[in-house]
Amino acid sequence: MRRRRNVALRAYGCAVAGLFFIVGCTADGPAKDGAAKGGTATATPPAPSGTGSPGAGTPAAPPPTSGEPLVPEVDEAKQPKTVAEARTLLGRVVIAEEAFGPEVVRSTPFESDPVRWPVLGADCVWQTSGLPADVLATSTRYFHVPAKDGRGRVQINATVTVHRNREESGWETARAMEEVLRCPNQKLREGEELKDLWSGSLYLGEQMNGWTEDAFSESGKYVSAEHGGPHPYTWSQGQFGPVTMAVSGKGAVGVTEEAVTALVVQGTSRMMLQAKKALGKAAG
Repeated sequence: MRRRRNVALRAYGCAVAGLFFIVGCTADGPAKDGAAKGGTATATPPAPSGTGSPGAGTPAAPPPTSGEPLVPEVDEAKQPKTVAEARTLLGRVVIAEEAFGPEVVRSTPFESDPVRWPVLGADCVWQTSGLPADVLATSTRYFHVPAKDGRGRVQINATVTVHRNREESGWETARAMEEVLRCPNQKLREGEELKDLWSGSLYLGEQMNGWTEDAFSESGKYVSAEHGGPHPYTWSQGQFGPVTMAVSGKGAVGVTEEAVTALVVQGTSRMMLQAKKALGKAAG
């Protein structure tokens, strides 16, 4: 299944490789061109161009030590077997507002219902249902950058899901890709829609993906009765063993696509680093 999925979406690879390359460098190592994209523990990501730059100046995640693999081997003994263990792991991976920088604050509500799961219906409208059998625990946290100085409110969602095993977390990525192909236009709720979505997926080692077992992203436009639009929309998802972590960003008036991407990259890379620390085998 994984190879067939890869072949079907290989055409997307080059288009999305740039985003994955930025994520990988922010999470674990220096950029190829030596620019300050997280090459040291004290480096900061570049400020996005254009009006509004939420997330600029946020410290990047530290790189690996010499000889440490970008994606370590999962320690099977550390994988959760029960809901309680999964929730403990989830708490070690999910992030708070500090991970994005000083401009980002919590939204209300702050966390999703832990026993509900988003499902995209046949009509391309999102709804919720109970957790599927393969999910032990999941959490989505909601953040935003407040509107200020002519810049609109930027919305950020960060999601961590703990599955029973690596196969099931891989299927989550496969379903995400299928959803975009099936529904390039999606209704989030009344008055909120995503338009012209496209997506791509890269395995570890393909193109410039050196940060995650499965790298997946989708991009498009966000339209809201309250916030106007179309505004930039980006989703980035990674996988480490049984855990998937994802961040989505919805732009606003006066905010560039680069600014939204910087926030998404910062959040996803931080959660990936924490998942590797929690589940990876110790070196040596």
